[in-house]
Amino acid sequence: MSQDEFDKLVQGAYGRIPSRFRKQLRNVAMLVETEPSPAQLAEAGVGPGGTLLGLYQGRPLTQRSVFESFAMPDRITIFQGPHERLARGEAHLKRMVEDTVWHEVAHYFGMDEGQVRAAERRRAGVARRGR
Repeated sequence: MSQDEFDKLVQGAYGRIPSRFRKQLRNVAMLVETEPSPAQLAEAGVGPGGTLLGLYQGRPLTQRSVFESFAMPDRITIFQGPHERLARGEAHLKRMVEDTVWHEVAHYFGMDEGQVRAAERRRAGVARRGR
């Protein structure tokens, strides 16, 4: 898949985040990179042979104060290569990208890894019941 096509998948996934959450995303850069760097893998605690689909870098909303001065944008990076290698087809790739964007946005809102995983299980259960 071309970089432009993958960028559109990420844009579409971002657009499917409910507006009540999107409106609260401030000073966040959404980036797409081909592969995670060794430093990004280390930051995320990914060991040898592991991979990384996305990475939130910043200060979660729950740890901020209204009295803080200007800060550099938080970053959400989505990695194209790992998604494409793990996807079992185009529909699966699209779903994986959506899940990754949701996952990283949840970190922005202050959820730790355990809370994000629990929310993902609830979201998957709702999606299955809605079919």
